[in-house]
Order: sequence, then structure tokens, then C-alpha cells
Amino acid sequence: MRMDDVQRVADAVAALDPQPREKRWTSLTYCVVDSVWSINANYTSVVAPVVRAVASAFGDQAPLSPANRPLPDDPVPVHAFLDRFNDGTALVQLTNRQRTSTHNGVLKADAALVYARILGAHGVQTLGEAQGLLDDEARLAEVEAELRTVPGEGQHGVRRGYLWMLVGSEEHIKPDRMVLRWFRDQGVVTDPAGAKRLVYEIAAYLTSNGRPTTPWVVDHAIWLTRRGR
Repeated sequence: MRMDDVQRVADAVAALDPQPREKRWTSLTYCVVDSVWSINANYTSVVAPVVRAVASAFGDQAPLSPANRPLPDDPVPVHAFLDRFNDGTALVQLTNRQRTSTHNGVLKADAALVYARILGAHGVQTLGEAQGLLDDEARLAEVEAELRTVPGEGQHGVRRGYLWMLVGSEEHIKPDRMVLRWFRDQGVVTDPAGAKRLVYEIAAYLTSNGRPTTPWVVDHAIWLTRRGR
């Protein structure tokens, strides 16, 4: 994309008043559930209630914490999640019967459990351990190779990117349909790969012009304004 186009869209992002992360889930389990259920589902009416239902099953009524505070001990490590819901049947009863796609998709409950098993098998049980994984490129590549095989992955790995966003990465993004539609409103028609590149370019442009901005901040600002429609 031409630099003047990047500047134009970056100015539109700046007008959204993008802000740093304010809150985060306190458990890797909640991040897994959020990332799996978020694909093709309304966040407010479906995804957030599903995550809170899982948290409530473990007696956790405060599954969010301020992002600027030290990370608390993970209240529901993935092994606890798997012990409680050892197959999709029990998790479906607590959540819903949504599938990863309308075409040959599996139950999101089953996909979430597979995600948890893969992470646990690689020694990633807690949110803190997942954050450590993001700093180990070799291990991360191994985990991603397995996560990629879970139905619902999609062509551009949106679900995986969103998981790492929830874990705490400022570099991973979720170039989903809401982001693509916002870019289209700005006169930019692109695919998820192109949207991802543009988000990085926007973050770099805003940062270089005195407004420190991460790709996560750009993505989230766009998501918030699209969700409000």
C-alpha cells in the first residue's frame, strides 16, 4: 500500500482514540475458551457469557483483572479444565452447541478441549507459562504447528493470533471480518493477510509520529468501533 494511503488510514485509527489494554482474563483456560468461541459469534451475548460460565464452574466470579497489575496465580490451569471437562459433553451442557464452522465443523467445546490438551502437553498450563512461551520462538512454532490442526483454524490462523492476543501479546492480532469491514469502510479492500500487514504499518506510523502504538492497540480500537455498530 502507498505511504499516503497508510497515513490516511492511520489518521482514521488515531481518530478512534486507541488505548492500551485495560483488562485481561486471569487464566489461560479463559483465553482458550474465548479464542475458540469468538470465531463467528457475538462477543457480548455469546462469548463473554461462555467464558464467565466456565469461570463460575470453578467458583471464580472475578475472571478479569486490570492489565497494569501483576499477573495473579492462574485460578484454572488447563489441567484443571481438562480434569473437570474430560470430554465435550459436559462442556456443551455448560456452554452451547456452536460449531467451529457451519461446514464440517466440530463442536467448539471439543475444539477448546483439544487446544487445552495441546498446550498442556507442551508444559503450558498457566497464563504465565503461556506468556513465557511467546518469548521462545522454537517452542512457540511447535505449539502452533499442532494448534493449526484443530478444526476451525481457517486459512489465515485468525484464531491462533487471537489466543496470543488474549494471553498478552501486543504483536499478534486478529484480522477478522470486523477488521476487514472497517478497512473496507476506509476504502481499503483486502484479505486477512493484507489487513495484518496494514495494522503493523499503522502501528509503526503512529509510533514514529509520537503516539506509541502496538498492533494490538490498533486491532482493538478497530474492533471496538465495529462492535458498537
